[in-house]
Amino acid sequence: MPHDNRATSRSKKTTQLCTFRVGNILVGIEVDRVQEINRDQAMTTVPLAAPEIKGLINLRGQIVTAIDLRYRLGFPERGEGEKVMNAVVHSGEEIVSLLVDEAGDVVEVEEDDYEPVPPNVSPVIRRFASGTYKLDNELLLMLDADEVIDGDFSEQGFTNGYGGKRLQ
Repeated sequence: MPHDNRATSRSKKTTQLCTFRVGNILVGIEVDRVQEINRDQAMTTVPLAAPEIKGLINLRGQIVTAIDLRYRLGFPERGEGEKVMNAVVHSGEEIVSLLVDEAGDVVEVEEDDYEPVPPNVSPVIRRFASGTYKLDNELLLMLDADEVIDGDFSEQGFTNGYGGKRLQ
């Protein structure tokens, strides 16, 4: 009598992540936290806001704060004229737009493949990453969306973002 593998195989728990490129890294956020992804939107600057707050966007009548993920993760500033993508993400009742370099695919990762953030990752990035997944060609850093959105904006760790220069 043939053996039925479906009955004996354990189903593995998986998570779907929306992926984004920021600088030279691939980051992911749980798909159920991402409301939508938009091309570059008109933005109104906010005087005296923290430097990673790039402005406010009007999303079909709802005013949404735009946070520059490049700054938040300590990467160099975008070149003039470089387009950004808006990943509209929610944290509880709050909705924000994370400015990313490009949107990627939705990937399904297995819980068993989850690993802690390697110690050689920058402390600024480690602050916002909850773990990693090894994909075929690169490492995917899973972002802690709540920390990215709600983390302290008055202090950027030991850097001022955009290249990781030490604060004077």
